[in-house]
Amino acid sequence: MPGWKPERVAELVREIVASAILLELRDPRIRGVTVTRVEVSSDLRHAKVYVSIMDEANESEVLAGLNSARSYLRAKLARGLRTKQIPQLRFIVDHGVKHSIQVSMILDQLAREREQNALRDGSLPSESEQPVGEAGPGSSDSEPE
Repeated sequence: MPGWKPERVAELVREIVASAILLELRDPRIRGVTVTRVEVSSDLRHAKVYVSIMDEANESEVLAGLNSARSYLRAKLARGLRTKQIPQLRFIVDHGVKHSIQVSMILDQLAREREQNALRDGSLPSESEQPVGEAGPGSSDSEPE
């Protein structure tokens, strides 16, 4: 379709579907859902909608709710896209957000453990040993008067 690149359509699909999920869908199964990205086929007939679901225990229930709202969401797309082809929606759980949160928590835990070990061993640098440009505790950014 001339003028309609899949990347542009994918971004529009993401905006329309995310807005509808957040503001319009009343299905109690659909909660804690974020649309992370959308991939559209080159012929614009299919769209993979990647969603992050906060409550992992209800993942299948949320997907069932999204699938039941598929025709409503597709009708919203028909009004918003104005293309000949309106993509069929397929919802896929995106675990990337969950994994990044887990990695962040692990890194935070390692930093705390490292700091505790340094305190226990007495190997924390003193204020005079801190690298240039780093302020120690209780220092201010202003020049002395």
